[in-house]
Parts: sequence; C-alpha cells; structure tokens
Amino acid sequence: MEAKKDNSNWLPITWKEVEKRGWSELDVVIISGDAYVDHPAFGSAVIGRIIESEGLRVAIVPQPNWKDDLRDFKKMGKPKLFFGVTSGCMDSMVNHYTANKRRRSTDAYTPGDVSGFRPDYAVATYSKILKELYPDVPVIIGGIEASLRRVSHYDYWADKLFPTILEDSEADILVYGMGEMPLRAIIKRMLAGEKINEIQDVKQTAYISKTEEAIPEYDRESFYLASHETCLRNKKLFAANFKHIEQESNKVQAVRLIQKVKGRFLVVNPPYPPMTEEEIDTSFDLPYTRMPHPKYDKRGAIPAYEMIRFSVNMHRGCFGGCSFCTISAHQGKFIASRSEKSIMKEVDKITEMPDFKGYISDLGGPSANMYKMKGKVQSICDRCVSPSCIHPVICSNLDTSHKPMTELYKKVDANPKVKKAFVSSGIRYDLLTEGYNKNHDGSLDEYMEQVVCHHVSGRLKVAPEHTSEATLKVMRKPAFKHFREFKKKYDDINKKNNLKQPLIPYFISSHPGCEEEDMANLAADTKDLGFQLEQVQDFTPTPMTVATIIYHTGIHPYTMKPVYTALTKDDKKNQHQFFFWYKRENRSRIKTKLEKMGRPDLVETILGEQKKQFHKEPFEKKKEDRKGGKGRFRGKKKRF
Repeated sequence: MEAKKDNSNWLPITWKEVEKRGWSELDVVIISGDAYVDHPAFGSAVIGRIIESEGLRVAIVPQPNWKDDLRDFKKMGKPKLFFGVTSGCMDSMVNHYTANKRRRSTDAYTPGDVSGFRPDYAVATYSKILKELYPDVPVIIGGIEASLRRVSHYDYWADKLFPTILEDSEADILVYGMGEMPLRAIIKRMLAGEKINEIQDVKQTAYISKTEEAIPEYDRESFYLASHETCLRNKKLFAANFKHIEQESNKVQAVRLIQKVKGRFLVVNPPYPPMTEEEIDTSFDLPYTRMPHPKYDKRGAIPAYEMIRFSVNMHRGCFGGCSFCTISAHQGKFIASRSEKSIMKEVDKITEMPDFKGYISDLGGPSANMYKMKGKVQSICDRCVSPSCIHPVICSNLDTSHKPMTELYKKVDANPKVKKAFVSSGIRYDLLTEGYNKNHDGSLDEYMEQVVCHHVSGRLKVAPEHTSEATLKVMRKPAFKHFREFKKKYDDINKKNNLKQPLIPYFISSHPGCEEEDMANLAADTKDLGFQLEQVQDFTPTPMTVATIIYHTGIHPYTMKPVYTALTKDDKKNQHQFFFWYKRENRSRIKTKLEKMGRPDLVETILGEQKKQFHKEPFEKKKEDRKGGKGRFRGKKKRF
C-alpha cells in the first residue's frame, strides 16, 4: 500500500504536487468533470498520460468548483500550450438526469457516489470560464460530450436544437472520438511553432472559420450540411443532415463536413483510420497506476472505478450501429483490437494489485464478442457507407470468427493467479446464432461453451431490446426469433453442464417506432419465455443518434418517412408499465389498456395464471448493480 500513498505515481492534481516534480510551470492543464482515476478506462487519465509520453509537463484539475471565485481554474496557472477540457466519461446531462428528466442523486464518477460536483453542460461551462480567465490561451475540448455535440444537435433536456458545442463553449479546437492520434498531431504542430488557429487540417478535429474564404484547400471534396439556422426552421433538413454525418463518421475515406452557423463556418475534418494494433497497444501500455488518486482515500469509493478496477478492455469500436447508441459515433464502427501480448501484460498487472482476490471482472469491450473482427477484404470496407456491419444482415465481408477470443480466454484462465475471469460486457447474441450469423466459421459453439462454462458471473446479460419486428427494424436490431434461438442454445449448454445461470435480457420502452400494442406483445412474449423483467429502460434521446433525430423530427433520416414516437409523459408511462405486468398495482391499468386496444386475447396471456418458473434476478445481484449507479447506462457498460 506504500506505493498508493506516493502521489508521484499519479499525474499532479495540486500545485504542491507540481512543485514536487521540480516544475515551475506547466505545458498543458486538463480540466475534467470526473474524479481523477489513473486507469485506461478513464479518458482524462489516457489523455494525460499521452501528453506526458510526449515529454510535456501536464496536470489535471478534476471536478473544479465553478460556483465560487474560480480558484480551481487558477491554481495551475497559465499553461504554455493549451487547456484541455472534458466533461468526463459521460455526457454531463446523461450523468445528471433520468429519462424522465429527474435529477439523479448519485454520480458514479465521484467519490462516495455523490452528485453535484460537475455543472450541467460541463464542457461549455468549463471552457467559457477558461476563456474569460485566460483569453489568450488555446482551449481544446474533447471527450464524449464534445464529440457527440460537434454539429447542430437536439438536446433533450432543453428540448431545442443547439449549434455546435464550439459555438457555445468558445473553444478553439474540438477533438472528436478517441483522441490519441489527433492530440499527438496537434501537440507536434504546436511544438513546431504553429498557432492554434493555423492548425486546420488535423484529422478528427473540428473548428470554426470566420469566413468561407479562410477555409484551406482540402485533398478531397467537402460536403456542405444544411446550416444551423436552416435546421432551426426545417426539421426535415435537420434530419437529412444526420445521414451524411453518420456515414462520414464511419467511412475509411470520408469527406470534410462544413456547416454554416451564425454567419461563420464549422469545419469537421474526417476521422483517422482505425488505430493499428501497435497504436492502441501504445495507449493501453502507458504507466497507469490503475487506481484513483490518493486524495480520495477518505471520501469514499468511486462506483464507476469499483466496477472496472479488475477489468480488461480488449478492443474499441462497435459495428452494431444500433439506432439509440452513440458508441459508433464516438469510437467508430471499425474494431481496433489490442495485441494478445498487451492484454496478457495488463492481466499480469491486475494480478499484482494489492487487493486482487483472483477474479477479473470483465474481459470485454463496447460489445464483448467483437475482438479481432474486421473485413476480409479491406478494399470493400474502404468503399462501404453502411452504418452497421450486421444490420439488416451480417455483411458477407465481415470476419466473425470467435476463435481469437476463445483462445485468449483460455490463456487468461491458465494464469495461476486468476481464479476466474468473467465476461461482463454485453455479448452480441446475434453473432452467436447460426440462424442470423450465416457467415460463421464454425467457432460459435466452442466460444459459447467457453463463456457459459467458465466466464459467466452467475447470470449472462444480453440486449434483445424489443420483440416487435417494426421496432427492432428502427433500432437496427435482429428479429426476436434470433433471441429465442440464442436462449435455447444457452439453456441447453447450462443444462448439459448442470449449471444454473439465468439469462438477463435488456429492453427499451418508448423507442421510436414502438407503440403501446408493441409493448403489450413484448409483455406476452417475455412472459412466455419465463421472464419477469428488471433490466429495463425508457428511451433517452442523446445527441448523435438516429433514434434522437426521429424523436425530435418524427422523420427517419435515411427514409425521410414519418415514424411514430411516444413523446408525452403519459404515453411513456403507459408503455413502461407493460414491463411490470406482474406487479399488482399495474394489473388493472394494463387490463383496461388491452381492452381499449381490442386485444382481449392478451388479457389472459399476460395477466392470467403464471404457469412457468420465472427468471428473477437474485436480490444480491440487483443490489450490487445499484452500487454502480442507477440504470443500465452508468459506469463502463454505458451505451450513451
């Protein structure tokens, strides 16, 4: 425990720690909405370590007080290069509010799970303060909040369209997505003497040009989006914008996007190609302590850290392209996988942690079973504009082999210091069903046997999200029959090995394309499978998703056709109650609803005598989940 008390192993967060390093000034100061956890799952730690690896003097100011005399923003002085600003691992509004816009009483990224340590719209708030205090110091914004708000976007909590966050934050440059590559490029240019307003061609960045003439030439065409002012007047054109934004965010050879806003021009440069194995290993192999800063020792545990402290992230990106999910908008649809050597090195490091008891909590990623998956012929991927590689069908060019994961799991199991390694990240069950994954190489059964027999922590979570064909189509999810196929396969493996590990499905209500009758059918379908649902969520519109565009405009951005969405509080409540048909207080209302729908057949099906053994989550497990924050989108497994 001595090493933990030696603050020099962490990046400095106080001026006293800066002075202990013999520094009289800093090159970069990072302002973050999260507490400082020096772990590769926390963005501010990753960016801090990247900057440190470039030979620069960097410090972090975690969760500064924005309400007082702003001393936290002044304590590190004026950096030589720039301020970096992030809201943290979550959009601050998703962090603060439920789907019903109720203020949360907890914050999983704060010691003691205490709320109130970051402002609403944290990036803009922090950045404007810095611009007032140090108007001549560049401000670079990044992280998920900045990334998802890089163009005109609908904000659910204010119920209006906002312009690019560059406009509201007054920042100089926005880095979107995974920031390692663009940040290194910016630093190199600044160290070479370039001013921030001269750095206009770095990939995966955005900036505002005062005039169209000042936008530099580019080696490929640029696409002009409908202006922000046009989007305010015309929802159809706002919806049409999104198709181009999503496609260009997920293309290998993307074009530059330009959008006029308040008489100036937002320029969004195309993304970097997916990180190579060497590049992503470099990021994960930096000298993280893997622990919160000792400053927090007496303030209580940080729930988001407790959830992932003994976990290993094997890859980034997700090619699912789900309509409600922001992973591809931030991390991209292409998978960037770490080397086996880097992963095993991290496993060894975890086993040396003083409080490690032999259990690795997760071997996963945004979706657990996408490690090492990529296109068989890269030139086909280079031309692709589809936002999903597995919807409406699995691409014939996608290598869906599960062999690399199975072999890696076995090698982790062979480590004498590891008693058990769990796979807790969400598994894409559709990739494991022969009925849907017709592109498989015969590795699915071995993978499932390995996971079910050796890597399930009492129960397995998967996300069918709905049962309605129409709703699932809008969600970009497979038909529910494939979940039934997966469940049978899962149950058979458990039965064969004499295991009792319930399957825990996630579902969403009030998603665009979902009507009350769809929820009634969902209740009947899940009851028929023996589920009493607990892991459920009302749809929360978040920037940069297809579903949010539909919620705001009523129009699907790819078809430009109207899609029904539950908008009022009552409509949402009426849908949500069908999840809990088994609760006595809901039965009368559900019966009345079904009769009004003209579905008396479902009254007996849903509310009739229970004939099956129902899958119910153990109380201990539900209590354990709540420790990580309310709802299924908190901590490492968040989807928004």
